[in-house]
Amino acid sequence: MSSSGVLGMETEGTPVSAEAEAAAREERLLLARLRRGDPGAFESLVNTHQDRLYDFCVRMLGDREEANDLVQDVFVSAHQNLSRFREDSKLSTWLFRIGKNHCINRLKYLKRRGRGRSEEYGEQSEGALAELLGSPPGPDAALESAREQARVQWAISQLDPDARMLVALRDIEGLSYEEIVDITELALGTVKSRLHRAREKLADLLGRLEE
Repeated sequence: MSSSGVLGMETEGTPVSAEAEAAAREERLLLARLRRGDPGAFESLVNTHQDRLYDFCVRMLGDREEANDLVQDVFVSAHQNLSRFREDSKLSTWLFRIGKNHCINRLKYLKRRGRGRSEEYGEQSEGALAELLGSPPGPDAALESAREQARVQWAISQLDPDARMLVALRDIEGLSYEEIVDITELALGTVKSRLHRAREKLADLLGRLEE
């Protein structure tokens, strides 16, 4: 989760760090290797980005198995469409855009199949809540952390897909507004207003769970 956290305060205008500049250089080198057909480059691409893409897909779909399958589809699409990447955004942003499109399409498919939302929070066992985000049952503190993560995931799953996507990208993955605009292809003002409404809805849902 980003340092701002879900429903947390945000900071703008943070200078680009040396770490960010180094990451950008590494990404350019990786892209050059991919374009040359370097056998190890695609494996590096997967190793670098699969965890964040998986986390995003879990937030969008609420299903670990579905998310795992979808991440594989994202990398297949990236491999097949690498020549179409115009380098007008970060490689990671492009991958999230592909992931967003795959998630939206999958959600539409699941909705047609009658599998649109997670089951009611109160009907889930403690073991299921812990397993949802991969936290094993254990000491009280670990179990409470798993419960809290599951509460947040359940609340996110109740949002409509566009709102869910914005919360996941900004508050969970910690992406910048510029990156989110590139991924969603929405105007900055639209992103901010929709995210504000999504956070209000999320806060209301989480508040109901605490009543």
